[in-house]
Amino acid sequence: MTRAVLRFVHHTIRQEPAHGATFEAFCAASGCEETSGLRDAQEGAQDWCLRHTGRTGHNLFRRVATDHARVTRDE
Repeated sequence: MTRAVLRFVHHTIRQEPAHGATFEAFCAASGCEETSGLRDAQEGAQDWCLRHTGRTGHNLFRRVATDHARVTRDE
């Protein structure tokens, strides 16, 4: 039988701002497959939603924000 000693170490996860974030919006209206495409700023995706609603009357969207996270070992 093999024995092992387990040591639990606490870690912290935080957003890594140096690597930025991306934002994208998808129209959720039935049959509509339009998307804002990737944007570097949240306002860009939001502005696309507003313009899309004005053009089509569609008023439901799925929004996705993606960022990078860094895990560090607590001292």
